[in-house]
Amino acid sequence: MRLLAIETSTEACSVAVMVDGEVCERFAIAPRRHAELVLPWAEALLAEAGTHRSALDAVAVGRGPGAFTGVRLGISIAQGIALALGRPLLPVSTLAVLAMDGLRDGGDRVLAAIDARMGEVYAGAFARDGAGLRALGPERVSAPDAVEPPDAGPWTGVGTGFAAADAALVRHLGDHLGPVDAAALPRAGQLVRLAALSMAAGGALAPELVEPAYLRNQVALTLVEQAAARAARG
Repeated sequence: MRLLAIETSTEACSVAVMVDGEVCERFAIAPRRHAELVLPWAEALLAEAGTHRSALDAVAVGRGPGAFTGVRLGISIAQGIALALGRPLLPVSTLAVLAMDGLRDGGDRVLAAIDARMGEVYAGAFARDGAGLRALGPERVSAPDAVEPPDAGPWTGVGTGFAAADAALVRHLGDHLGPVDAAALPRAGQLVRLAALSMAAGGALAPELVEPAYLRNQVALTLVEQAAARAARG
């Protein structure tokens, strides 16, 4: 299986290529440089892996939640590549990608959280499931003190949501938490592994059918309203 994966939903920019189970990745915290970095990194990684775009079986992308602009950019680039190649797209939850890092420390249950700004976090609970994981409920955006895991835990915590609002989520969950990595950001190397499992399970979609998971619909609405107001002003 040959996959290209793109993750730009947060301040981190990450691209990975998987060829027959071997993964090459580039990752950097690079706010506002995602559009500049993604395509050159993709070409460099394909060359490093000894393959070419035309040999790809599919393209994978982090579908969010995350920064509105970053989510939209990642999906747009991935759709463009997939459409040009006539290949399917594999959308993967950015929270699930983040949760994969939490499994590396040996935990079986992970609470992934991303700082959503405006005093809120994006959060989702996941459990180990073979080589991947499964969601234990819907992903949500809320104030930290409204995040409730499915049970008492302990839970491994991963993601910038645990540092948001002066670590309000850590204080709220208290003894429900085990180890916490509040600096973790989603990586395309984990994304491509989840995408390979999705591909094997028949999860590939036509590129035009892939939708972003913003969760905070009012952000998208506000941007649409701003655009309409600018158009009205001429």
